[in-house]
Amino acid sequence: MEENQINLDSLENGADNPAFSSVGEEKLYQECDGPCGESKEERREGKGRFSSYCWRALQPVSKAKRFCKAHANVLRRVVLGLLGVAYLCYFIVACWLNFQRALALVVMTVVVVFFICWSLFKKHCGAKVLLLLSPVWKCCQKSWPWLRWLLWVALLGGLIIWLALDTSRNPEQLISLAGFCFLVLFLFACSKHHSAVSWRAVFWGLGLEFLFGLFVLRTTPGVQAFQWMGDQIQFFLGYTTAGSSFVFGNTLIKEVFAFQTLPIVVFFSCVMSILYYLGVMQWLIVKISWLLQVSMGTTPTETLSVAGNIFVGQTEAPLLIRPYLADMTHSEIHAVMTGGFSTIAGSVMGAYISFGIDAASLIAASVMAAPCALAMSKLVYPEIEESKFKGKGSIRLSSGEEQNILEAASNGAAASVGLVANIAANLIAFLAVLEFINAALRWFGEMVDIEGLSFQVICSYVLMPVAFLMGADWADSPLVAELLGIKIFLNEFVAYQQLATYKKNRLSGLEEWDGSRKQWISERAESISTFALCGFANLSSIGIMLGGLTSMAPQRKGDMASIVLRALLTGICVSMLNACLAGLLHVPTELGDCVTILSTANFNSTSYATYTCCKELFASSMLENGTLSFTGAWAGLAESVLYLTQCCGHYNHTSCVGTM
Repeated sequence: MEENQINLDSLENGADNPAFSSVGEEKLYQECDGPCGESKEERREGKGRFSSYCWRALQPVSKAKRFCKAHANVLRRVVLGLLGVAYLCYFIVACWLNFQRALALVVMTVVVVFFICWSLFKKHCGAKVLLLLSPVWKCCQKSWPWLRWLLWVALLGGLIIWLALDTSRNPEQLISLAGFCFLVLFLFACSKHHSAVSWRAVFWGLGLEFLFGLFVLRTTPGVQAFQWMGDQIQFFLGYTTAGSSFVFGNTLIKEVFAFQTLPIVVFFSCVMSILYYLGVMQWLIVKISWLLQVSMGTTPTETLSVAGNIFVGQTEAPLLIRPYLADMTHSEIHAVMTGGFSTIAGSVMGAYISFGIDAASLIAASVMAAPCALAMSKLVYPEIEESKFKGKGSIRLSSGEEQNILEAASNGAAASVGLVANIAANLIAFLAVLEFINAALRWFGEMVDIEGLSFQVICSYVLMPVAFLMGADWADSPLVAELLGIKIFLNEFVAYQQLATYKKNRLSGLEEWDGSRKQWISERAESISTFALCGFANLSSIGIMLGGLTSMAPQRKGDMASIVLRALLTGICVSMLNACLAGLLHVPTELGDCVTILSTANFNSTSYATYTCCKELFASSMLENGTLSFTGAWAGLAESVLYLTQCCGHYNHTSCVGTM
């Protein structure tokens, strides 16, 4: 019986049995002169032939496997070469058939080829080029003290001249500039260590934010690129309907908010997980963090986390640097928190776009927030400790544990379930709490004959100066202040919903005022609000931030709790700084010729263009002694009275009395 017992040690070491490898199997076969354990008589009788045939059948597979291992590099190059040739043929055919249609493909191909060539150049020629440029670098280092001041003076002089010329056409932009300067000074006043501020990080961060905003909001390539990107994202998010309509039905996804918007979060989370598995997200984050690190002089750990916040949420981005959190300084932890509060996650960005919020503005706000968050973090909480990561060439990025792309997609979708439930639960709770607070405030207000007192009204008065300093018109400032209050004290999801309602009212051509109530805000105020609301900096995010970070580094819980409120204030101000920059760089949209617009307008419904042109027509009409006349482009136009009559069918004006 003892001979038949199974030895556990033998089972554990079974994987080391040479018979399980192709080389060992062949060796054993040769030693045994055939399949082991069989005598010559058994082989003559035909027993064991099946094992022998199986071994012989698998012998070519084993040889092929050994060949592939021995020539893996050559085979890899051959496959990549064939794929490259195939893509080149496809690229040429696409451009030849319709170059305009293939323009996006051309741009993406050029970008990818550039980075591939740059990587190969740096790998094979980088050291030689650095050696050749070393004399020039030494010369620049010697003259850098006076050259640096000369460069700063030139940049400052150019900025002042540009601002003077640009704001001369739109003086209201100066208000946004004043608000920008005020917020920076306010954060400096709140600094933990005033004398230790790294002004290099502050000025470089604000400079990068300004340059990026200038590119996105003012240059034609920037506007077109981000508008195209926003359109593609909206088109891409439309694929969510295929899944949600199958699960919930067409009726629910058209009429119920939860089934219309929240599935987008699931789809976007799934896509982000796939991109993370493929290494696309890590590549983007590393490139952006490299730019911020070399320009601002920040450490690799905090820079990677802030760069990651452009794409992922406040608790996901620190996962990139999870092994280093325990050893980070207070200033670095503050930077990580500020980056999380200053941006939004890509998954919820899809939901905001589905509301009708401008996609290009949301993308620009997220990217602009990264350098600004690092700069303001170093202004509010400067580095006074010796970082363990200062000067480290590279920090190893943590990656997912998925084995294949299907598992990555499944994990991404599953991980979004908690986020979707969190969003739904927060919306139910916060909207209910807001309604209760408003009911309580109305009750207290009625006790002293104050009608219509609410949380929004209080925010509109308290935060109205801040909204005005960001660049909103005085008439729009109360509504913008309401949105800010909702975002800070509740969450940005509810605030973006309200902003989407204002935008829908404006685009629908509703009258600006309904009695004493303003129904929408201007396009400029919409742009400012979009940037101001783009961030997780609200009171409810404090628990999320502390819960996420302390689970990764529980020994630093006390330090994180002492820093989080300062980081929250910094994150709120970063979003406001972005809004000030949006107000400074905003260019009003030109509608065109109103005579042409009204001549082609369908007056069965209204639009913002129709409303604006009708207001212009009302302003140019005069009613004197019962006689109706027009000025400007409308004077002498036979259809002016007809257009005025049609406008009066939708909007009220004193001139409408003469058309009755």
